[in-house]
Amino acid sequence: MALIFIQLLLFILSGADGSKIVGGQDAAPHSRPYMASLQVRGQHFCGGVLVKEDFVLTAAHCLINRPFTVVVGVDSLSRAESTKQEFRVARSFPHPNYDGHENDIMLLKLGGSAALTEAVQLIPPKIGRPRECITAGWGDIGDNNTIATRLQEVNVTLLSQRICQRRWGAVPITSSMLCGTGARVFQGFCSGDSGGPLVCDGDAAGVVSFSGQRCGDPKTPDVYTRVASFRRWIRNVLKNN
Repeated sequence: MALIFIQLLLFILSGADGSKIVGGQDAAPHSRPYMASLQVRGQHFCGGVLVKEDFVLTAAHCLINRPFTVVVGVDSLSRAESTKQEFRVARSFPHPNYDGHENDIMLLKLGGSAALTEAVQLIPPKIGRPRECITAGWGDIGDNNTIATRLQEVNVTLLSQRICQRRWGAVPITSSMLCGTGARVFQGFCSGDSGGPLVCDGDAAGVVSFSGQRCGDPKTPDVYTRVASFRRWIRNVLKNN
């Protein structure tokens, strides 16, 4: 089982915040206005992005069997911000073919519609070939329980499916996945960043899915769900709900 999924289960059992971007840097304040934080009793456990005023895109493995909320419009999760908007989750739509590994994508229907402001904006799905990419999230910035005070981001270099499969060995890397590494060793996402975005050329190209034994290790590249592979499913859910 992928390490990132195990760490999410540990979060659920312990109530601890497991979110991590390792080797990253502070994002400019509110420069990623599409970012969403999934929270239980005010504690962040997964990321996501706002794709419609009342829908957030995240990972299917972020679905938990307890009430949770979605927060948008914030840069820091540790201080009050006047731009903050918080919503209960009215309904969850994990992909029907999610099997614990493939099709790791989910849409969350919010209990209200976000007001679009300078700090809260939508992000469109990526249609063309991804080029310049970043991933972003809140939490541990060194894979050592050093909690970030602001949203972190890190540049991502995409790898071919062939190279990614060779590095992962027996773990299947499918055409509905994207793989990436940081520019340096131990740069990338980790637990709790699950469901957050791979943003390429300003659009949502991927959803954080799983990583290896050590966060940001290029020997086991970060794996994202490829958003373009699920455009029809996303469109149908948004249209009919």
